Amino acid sequence: MKRIISVIVENEHGVLARIVNMFAGRGYNITSLTVAPIPNSEFSRMTIVSEGDPKVFEQIVKQLHKLIPVYKVIESDDFIEKEMAMVKFPIENHLADIDALARCYNGSISNVGEKHVIVSVVDRPVRIDNFLKAIKRFKPIEIVRSGASVIER
Repeated sequence: MKRIISVIVENEHGVLARIVNMFAGRGYNITSLTVAPIPNSEFSRMTIVSEGDPKVFEQIVKQLHKLIPVYKVIESDDFIEKEMAMVKFPIENHLADIDALARCYNGSISNVGEKHVIVSVVDRPVRIDNFLKAIKRFKPIEIVRSGASVIER
């Protein structure tokens, strides 16, 4: 079962390591982890996506609440979830076809160089998976995914 939590933490060194170690100590795998400072504050937002046993996850959430640098833990079934992917293609491909496909996934061509074209798309993770399957015929050279970002409705 997929689980998503958003954790607001003090923006200080060692916080990420403490939280990741808490997951690892219980044998719980993190499938996506995104961390960024919250503008105009001394806090950062961690978005953690994981799969596993609900009882173990419940214990992790309880322990997160007890950590000193943790300000708030948000569990919700009503998150808006987005992810970004950037893909590099050889320039020999048909740019119009790549651009049309990217636009279907809320994306566009971000950069064109002498040898490569780079496309960026932003969508739900399952749609990013579908985009990555659809572009295989264009023989991508490199793929980078951002990890999930969420916000509660």
